[in-house]
Amino acid sequence: MAHTNFKDWPGMAAGLLPAIKELHRGSPGVMKGFREMAAAAHEGGALDAKTKELLAVAISVAVRCDPCITYHVEAARKQGATREEIAETLGLAIYMGAGPSAMYAAQALEAFDQYTDKAAG
Repeated sequence: MAHTNFKDWPGMAAGLLPAIKELHRGSPGVMKGFREMAAAAHEGGALDAKTKELLAVAISVAVRCDPCITYHVEAARKQGATREEIAETLGLAIYMGAGPSAMYAAQALEAFDQYTDKAAG
């Protein structure tokens, strides 16, 4: 799939790594707590890992967090989410967030396509 790209989502994720490492160095206790909270939120339970990542994609769009979109779209894809599942999830995010969410939903779908293209080589 060749697409005209609005943003480079895989590049964004890679580009954030140095800043995130600095944040870990500057606030190790807080970031340790954040990692522990993330691990607890992702633990198995009534919802499987893919469902949890799809929820995170919807929330990422609703709160308009570009870095959240790139990380959770890729995590959902790695958990087996299809483009159709991403699109349906984004439909709920649009419903909950109206116009601004529609713009971020378009970008989240673009992120999924870029990761799919990258994975295909």
